[in-house]
Amino acid sequence: MKLRQLTAALALTLTFPLAAEVVILEEIIVKVNDGIILRSEYERTLDQNRRELLADASLTDAEREEQLGTREKTVLRDMIDQRLLVQKGEELGISVDAQVLRQRDEIMRRNAIDTTDDFEAWVLERTGEPAEDLMDRMRENFLSQAVLGQEVSRRVIVTREEIEAYYDEHKDEYVRSEGVRLSQMLFTLDGTDDEAKRKQAEEVLGRVQRGEPFAEMARRFSEDEGTKELGGDIGIYRRGMLRDEIEAVVFGQRQGHITDLLEVPSGLLILRVDQNFREGMAELEEVQEEIRAQISGPRYEPEIRRYLSELRVESYIEIRPGYADAGALEGMNTAWSDPSRLAPLTTTREEVIKARPRKRVLWMIPLPRKKVDLDDEQDADTPSGEAEVRASAS
Repeated sequence: MKLRQLTAALALTLTFPLAAEVVILEEIIVKVNDGIILRSEYERTLDQNRRELLADASLTDAEREEQLGTREKTVLRDMIDQRLLVQKGEELGISVDAQVLRQRDEIMRRNAIDTTDDFEAWVLERTGEPAEDLMDRMRENFLSQAVLGQEVSRRVIVTREEIEAYYDEHKDEYVRSEGVRLSQMLFTLDGTDDEAKRKQAEEVLGRVQRGEPFAEMARRFSEDEGTKELGGDIGIYRRGMLRDEIEAVVFGQRQGHITDLLEVPSGLLILRVDQNFREGMAELEEVQEEIRAQISGPRYEPEIRRYLSELRVESYIEIRPGYADAGALEGMNTAWSDPSRLAPLTTTREEVIKARPRKRVLWMIPLPRKKVDLDDEQDADTPSGEAEVRASAS
């Protein structure tokens, strides 16, 4: 994509001798190490932000204008942030190809798209851009999140003591009804090959009932993209949160219980009871991850910005005049250098020749220290002026 962007930028900024004026259709506005940001990308992102705010009916006109002003100031910062994170992810060797393909497959499933050719045509019709560009953006999003999860999350440390203290101070918030923690496997039925899908679900059910790891089977066979990578974990559900027919088969069951195939609107479901929670005050073990998220949330954003500042220090960034990076570090030079504006050191052939270093060579043969008869001794090929010089020198 970088090569295609650069080629487009160069091609669209070509000028022609007969043109009355130069119209710039595309240009590079930011250089981030070996990556670039094009003006069209920047303007497209701004336009998307405007459309999102216009579609938000909950905002007043004043709020909408305020948020638009804020986004206009931060959109280039966010784009530079993502370039830095993607480059870091590539440096760390993080691969997100599997996530990208799963998301593409999920888009195809939801929109009843059968082949990749149909998918490419669908993307082009909906967005006006090649499917490859959409896949590139999906990859960049997944890669950015993976880097933040790996490099930043470990910096946000919440101790056991902090969790216990928070729990003791907010116990009234953790009075709960009876609950269960569940994992699931989903097999979608869309009318195309339901019998084969039902047969697969029955085979998988038999395997987990015989003792094969539920989490591993969920990662391999579940079609719920949001939970399969978590081994099917869907969290804790309280009485009244689930459909009656599902509550009937999961509440009151022992830990590790696996249901039969359950018919749901989206297909077939297999559930496993991972943990039971009694009614009343929730125990610390039940809510500790919830508390951890509550404590770490306010700490996460400052750590992200600190990490991105570190990446900026390690990077080479240039920004074209007229654009600003709201995340720029004080004292960091991001001035734009345009190679086409560099003045040549020499401009003429004569100046080049004049500037060449001269070598000292022995080009004269010393003559004997005696009077020389120029008429007798002068070589036929030697100019008379040169002979006179040599004679004088000796």
